[in-house]
Amino acid sequence: AAFIILSDRAALSPEPGRCAAPSLLAAGAVHHGLIQAGLRMKASIIIESAEPRELMHFALLFGFGADLVVPYGALASIAGICRGFDGSRLGDFALAKKNYLKGMQKAMLKVMSKMGTSTLRSYRGAQIFEALGLGEEVIDLCFTGAVSRISGAGFPELEAEALAHYAAAKESQVPAGEAPGPLDRLLAGDGQYRWRKNGERHAWNPDLIHLLQWAARTGDYAKFREFSAAANALNQSPHVIRGLLDFAAPGAVPGAPAAAVPLDEVEGAEAIMKRFTTGAMSFGSISKEAHETIAVAMNSIQGRSNSGEGGESPERFAPRPDGTWARSAIKQVASARFGVTSEYLANAVELQIKIAQGAKPGEGGQLPGHKVDGQIAKTRHSTPGVTLISPPPHHDIYSIEDLAELIFDLKNANPEARISVKLVSETGVGTVAAGVAKAHADNILISGYDGGTGASPQSSIRHAGLPWELGLCETHQVLVRNGLRGRVRLQTDGQIKTGRDIVIAGMLGAEEFGFGTSTLIVLGCVMMRKCHENTCPMGVATQDPELRRRFTGKSEHLINFFRFLAEEVRELMASLGFRRFDDLVGRADLLVQRPGAKPKSAGVDLSRLLFKAEGPAEIPGGRETRCVQNQIHRIDEVLDRRLIERCRPSLDNKTPTALTMPVKNTDRAVGAMLSWEVSKRFGGQGLPENFITVDFTGSAGQSFGAFLAGGITFRLAGDANDYLGKGLSGGRIVAAPPEGSTYPTEKNIILGNTVLYGATSGELYAAGSAGERFCVRNSGALAVVEGTGDHCAEYMTGGRLVVLGAVGRNFAAGMSGGIAYVFDVNGNFEFFLNKGMVELSGLETEEDETFVKDSIQKHIYWTNSTYAQSILAEWTANRRRFIKVLPVEYKRALQQMKLAELDRKLYDIREREELEVRS
Repeated sequence: AAFIILSDRAALSPEPGRCAAPSLLAAGAVHHGLIQAGLRMKASIIIESAEPRELMHFALLFGFGADLVVPYGALASIAGICRGFDGSRLGDFALAKKNYLKGMQKAMLKVMSKMGTSTLRSYRGAQIFEALGLGEEVIDLCFTGAVSRISGAGFPELEAEALAHYAAAKESQVPAGEAPGPLDRLLAGDGQYRWRKNGERHAWNPDLIHLLQWAARTGDYAKFREFSAAANALNQSPHVIRGLLDFAAPGAVPGAPAAAVPLDEVEGAEAIMKRFTTGAMSFGSISKEAHETIAVAMNSIQGRSNSGEGGESPERFAPRPDGTWARSAIKQVASARFGVTSEYLANAVELQIKIAQGAKPGEGGQLPGHKVDGQIAKTRHSTPGVTLISPPPHHDIYSIEDLAELIFDLKNANPEARISVKLVSETGVGTVAAGVAKAHADNILISGYDGGTGASPQSSIRHAGLPWELGLCETHQVLVRNGLRGRVRLQTDGQIKTGRDIVIAGMLGAEEFGFGTSTLIVLGCVMMRKCHENTCPMGVATQDPELRRRFTGKSEHLINFFRFLAEEVRELMASLGFRRFDDLVGRADLLVQRPGAKPKSAGVDLSRLLFKAEGPAEIPGGRETRCVQNQIHRIDEVLDRRLIERCRPSLDNKTPTALTMPVKNTDRAVGAMLSWEVSKRFGGQGLPENFITVDFTGSAGQSFGAFLAGGITFRLAGDANDYLGKGLSGGRIVAAPPEGSTYPTEKNIILGNTVLYGATSGELYAAGSAGERFCVRNSGALAVVEGTGDHCAEYMTGGRLVVLGAVGRNFAAGMSGGIAYVFDVNGNFEFFLNKGMVELSGLETEEDETFVKDSIQKHIYWTNSTYAQSILAEWTANRRRFIKVLPVEYKRALQQMKLAELDRKLYDIREREELEVRS
């Protein structure tokens, strides 16, 4: 047979005892059975089931071998909704069915995209999942080869659950001829995505929210203990992995404290609060008031708030007149590079590289255009009203070596900051973390799957990532076994809300702890899950001015919350016999598993988590189970140290400086530390134009001119490696062949890949071609280049780009802002263009023509390019060969801004006329 149809339609039979086996178990069992028999390629597996109805169901079925899925239950529900269960017609079923299937197709494509899979054939049977709480017998038969680290439910438990659902369905079945009841009751759902009184339990429910807000706003520690007890009881139902863990009694484990200690001998709450950070919630995802209130609170307790990837206004960098400080100590550097300037980096205690997000690993974030107001656009160096896409992180991090380069760049951009890398809890994260530690990160954050400030896609919130307990434990154990734990700090986050959570996380290896959702709840959030819609009724996650006025949170409320947490941690430490928190870090052997209260959790085995890892004694410091030393970043002898000394007149006395220096390809991040000095002293405006001019000769290493500040001009006679001008912050970079070169510049590659990544302002003139990903995420720089490789102008949000030669494929993919002008030298530019978000035109206006000519003339002035001179010499003919690439949404936003400016001018004219009439 060419087709094997696995159907559960028989469950609809009126006769009892026709309960269906779960479709995923059936699909996996048949798929692997055919593989083991050597017959899988001879037949297609078709799943006909009422179960699959949302994205993850289809993703799992295809991922475990299904060739085709017929979701007849979902389609029947849609049909019932459309015709009305009481007989009234409410909608067009054909259209609704089409929309549903189209939505599922797009959702599957997104899943495949973020997992790096191009075709469904490659995705089918790939099993890119980890099982949580499934027993070995189920894995072996149905999901052979899938990872299942904690074991769990077997077939009897799954059968009992299926029979319970079947019995409930039979009991609620409406006899033929009777009315089915109100539509809203039939479609109410079981509370998976929003809390329902009689639905699935949530980590946050109205009672918990009420208790926490009451405690934090009144400063009532007794009320906080009531909240903490309720939250811990919910976890121990069990709700999370740590809900199955208890603390061993003092003295019960060798090497553990023998007895409890007095509370006054335990380190103070102030020391513990320094270990607290807040989640990376960007300005834009939450309101200005909420973002600044969090920062003020964390600075008050010497903790650290996180800017998120949305940048930060320079107005917040200095303390306020009243003594409060709204600066975020942690500045995040994500793939989007929103607002990442030299000044931004210089005003940080910690720089956090976000490789992935806990609640939606593998996905880039997205801020809808209706949330991008003028202030957010200014902070992010973008345009009001234009959607901001945060691309996946592979654009400048292809390998652990690329990550090491970014760590080095950021350490040069702020030598006083520690460098953190945010990873996601998943299988294999320990191996990645070992590479990150070897790449000289100071801090590693293991982010759990919980959270996402409510704005993550719902399918990601429930089905992407893993609990932090698994990722943290694996990371700690791998680092210890490889002798790396002593030189890197570990942090974790993901619905940590009580002192018990903190102590368990510490015993599993964490030294620092992040708080996201709980922070917002203290400030007033009531979990409406409207964050992405800009309609938050509490003024927390909205940019609507009217709604923001409802914000009632205060920094004092957060300070109360964190102090309560610290005091609860101290009480637990005292009861366990610990005086210093450092002494309990990594002591997983002091945790014991509690028997599961329910059949499904009774088979969970946490033994892989509950032991004290030991490192190699032959490595100096290899036996350490916490961070005891600083990383060696090798920045003491970089070229910038000499540059800074020779530029002292400019830095100290504001005297112009001109230098000539050789450069080698081992000189990396040249200019980043010099720019740090400039930004520290003179802020984002930098120095006057060309105040520091350096002429380099040779081959520049990676990240030449990274984060180059305003007033600095680098002229390179030679060529440069990858990442030139990364995060360009107002400086000017010129690259041209050495004097005496005779080869045609337009046919010579002078720059490497990923040039001007995340540039915010400044200029680049390159007499030659660049590699791939030129101007990716450019948001404000002007660039003139004589040719590029693939993916040029990808995800661009601002700035101007003039390409005087051929380009590679996929030009302007994801480009939402800025303007590109391309000299269509071969007449085939449109073939290489990604037309998804842009439109084309010629140099239709005098403004466009003037800009392009001026840019080419500047290019000639700085590089002396004969090729550019030849284009201007035949301008009348060549101007028609220029193509303007303009994002559609950006064009609309520009038109709206012009109309607004015109309205303002008309208003001013009327005001003047009225004044004249009155006078």
